[in-house]
Amino acid sequence: MRRILIILTMVFFSLSVTQAYSYWLWTPKTGKWTNPKAAVKSTPGEQLDFAKSLYDQNNYKEAKDAFRRLLKSYTKSLEAAESQYYLGLIAEAQGNLYGAYQEYQKVIDKYPFSERIQEIIEREYKIAEKFMGGQSRKTKGITLPIENPSIEIFTTVIENSTYGSLASSAQYKLGLVLKGLARYYEAEEAFNKVISNYPDSEWVEAAKFQIASCRAAVSRSPDYDQGATKEAKERFETFIDEHPYADLSGDAKKNIAQLKEKEAESNYNIGRFYEKQKADEAAKVYYNGIINTYSNSIWAAKALERLQIMEKKK
Repeated sequence: MRRILIILTMVFFSLSVTQAYSYWLWTPKTGKWTNPKAAVKSTPGEQLDFAKSLYDQNNYKEAKDAFRRLLKSYTKSLEAAESQYYLGLIAEAQGNLYGAYQEYQKVIDKYPFSERIQEIIEREYKIAEKFMGGQSRKTKGITLPIENPSIEIFTTVIENSTYGSLASSAQYKLGLVLKGLARYYEAEEAFNKVISNYPDSEWVEAAKFQIASCRAAVSRSPDYDQGATKEAKERFETFIDEHPYADLSGDAKKNIAQLKEKEAESNYNIGRFYEKQKADEAAKVYYNGIINTYSNSIWAAKALERLQIMEKKK
């Protein structure tokens, strides 16, 4: 009976070991059990082919591990650059756009010899556009560490390809993002770089309009910055003179009309201030100036009304 129990125990143990090591092989050289799926292949080419086969099956988890094993074991190989590129593709396929950008950028930083550089710049640009278009700062449960990733990514695209085909477009859209965040001075600087760095770009005309628009935005109220209001109006007028038939010239005219209203309102408020201070002559100068300069403004009628009231008080 004891012998039977021993035999059964050995059989059971043998079956357990066989089952446990069904995906493992004994390596005499190391004297260890190894999992062929987890072991790096003997050449970087073989490892890359293995990892890509997993990627093609949409087995992203194991593909990612396989690409990373290649990077660790064959760091300086041509295949390492390709592996790093595929890590970006996996992150993008999984919806982690910011992570994809970071993985792609590692190719440019570590493997500048890669034939994928131009393609990667284009992919980074498209990712920036997605964030610019309102992509959530939360991606797959990850809260991004920055206000708007498109600022960083557009800047990186410009640095990666200072005078490349996407550089001027990235520079202009960087300005739009900053403007959308009410960072008007930074936006204006970005638009100025479009004009100075890419004078033959298709974005120069629009950049001039946006600079005037930023100036107008700075003068948020009639009493905030009248100098900015004047400068914005002058920039819009210059834009119309230089581009009379541009689509944006109609918008420029509307902006000029709004800025004139701001100027008229500001001058009216100054006139009221002098009137309250009993400085009637100074008040009259401002009221008459509004009537003569901004005759179509609602403030011209108000100024005329104040002049009539002042006249009755005499």
